Amino acid sequence: MSYTLTFTEQYNKRAARFLKCHPELEKQYLKTLQLLEMNPHHPSLRLHALSGKLQGLYSVSINLSYRITLELLIKDEEIIPVNVGDHDVVY
Repeated sequence: MSYTLTFTEQYNKRAARFLKCHPELEKQYLKTLQLLEMNPHHPSLRLHALSGKLQGLYSVSINLSYRITLELLIKDEEIIPVNVGDHDVVY
């Protein structure tokens, strides 16, 4: 089963800023997005639900330091990235 990534204008701006600051992570970032489309439950993504003020969102890992928070609509097989950055930025 394949999922659809739906990018908002706000997320695209955040992602562009992130990649401008961290060009060395571009390959890992793109690989993370590809895995999300193929299988958001892939073990290397470390998908987990968030709580507190981010309840209803999920997080996946780009690497040990950087994350992507996202809205995961399982019913519609749609994934909407919300934010990208290090732990302090996305949480």
